[in-house]
Amino acid sequence: MLKEKAGALAGQIWEALNGTEGLTQKQIKKTAKMKADKDFFLGMGWLLREDKVAVSEVEGEIFVKLV
Repeated sequence: MLKEKAGALAGQIWEALNGTEGLTQKQIKKTAKMKADKDFFLGMGWLLREDKVAVSEVEGEIFVKLV
């Protein structure tokens, strides 16, 4: 069940990032309507494992973009 949730959350994050130059963690959570940090990180883990996103730190915030 958690695997399916991770995949669904990854899809939400991908949709939020699609068509952008990248977003911060806060922007992604707002766009994808995620309330919990754990949901963000669960979805991000999936995308990172699949090499779909690049992550960096910009001014102390997590910044994510599609690759």
